[in-house]
Amino acid sequence: MTGSNMSNALANAVCQRCQARFAPAERIVNSSGELYHEHCFVCAQCFRPFPDGLFYELEGRKYCEHDFQMLFAPCCRTCGEFIIGRVIKAMNNNWHPGCFRCELCDVELADLGFVKNAGRHLCRPCHNREKAKGLGKYVCQRCHLVIDEQPLMFRNDAYHPDHFSCTHCGKELTAEARELKGELYCLPCHDKMGVPICGACRRPIEGRVVNALGKQWHVELFGDVCYTCSHVIEGDVVSALNKAWCVHCFSCSTCNSRLTLKNKFVEFDMKPVCKRCYEKFPLELKKRLKKLSELAARRAQPKSAGLQPA
Repeated sequence: MTGSNMSNALANAVCQRCQARFAPAERIVNSSGELYHEHCFVCAQCFRPFPDGLFYELEGRKYCEHDFQMLFAPCCRTCGEFIIGRVIKAMNNNWHPGCFRCELCDVELADLGFVKNAGRHLCRPCHNREKAKGLGKYVCQRCHLVIDEQPLMFRNDAYHPDHFSCTHCGKELTAEARELKGELYCLPCHDKMGVPICGACRRPIEGRVVNALGKQWHVELFGDVCYTCSHVIEGDVVSALNKAWCVHCFSCSTCNSRLTLKNKFVEFDMKPVCKRCYEKFPLELKKRLKKLSELAARRAQPKSAGLQPA
């Protein structure tokens, strides 16, 4: 097409969004052959330009990545929140990777795999224990398989005799064995690992550590720890959403403005959001949050006992 013909074509073209013609020398956005005014090439939900030009299209409407996920992302079967990013599809439901857990031991299953057992999703060790229970046998804590012969017992846990050995050096263990993160170690190997010891119970600390009074402690033995700053809360404690905060750390997760329990706030993604930020949420998102809130309220209501037949 010659320059003259192209100019004529643009002169007769209209914006895909507003159907108005383009002004001479106006910047035009061409998206897969569709032409837009620069101010018309925006998200159908928030009406803002697409960050880095990235958009998602559904039923002829274009959305920015954030709004597309908020409007159309699946909901997690466990927590009811929207799933943004990786989705675990199992048992005819959708799950956050961190929410898809064994129904008996609560271990994450996303990368371990699972076994369907009587309608439950279980990790393989728990499945084997359930299977062994039905057979009246034990499961080895090292290999997680059923023990057919006489088991070796240690702290009420069963092992194949040839599996009761140090994870690091392979040395046969005695009653002086130490356990760390589900593995057994002899005393010398355990001491070399530099594992912190709780000042109260004198047992190894495998998770979060509280440093106070010159010693190290299990979190649950020392007091409330702030969800935001991870320090032990020395003064008043703000308890909300099944978490604890320092008074000065309890704030909106979106704009960081200070909150109190007297302020109205909304739970979103297991965190508090102030009313002002909530009002800025897309309408579809607010509708879904309201629906989830009503569903949670219904689930919390006590169920009336049904009459049993005589």
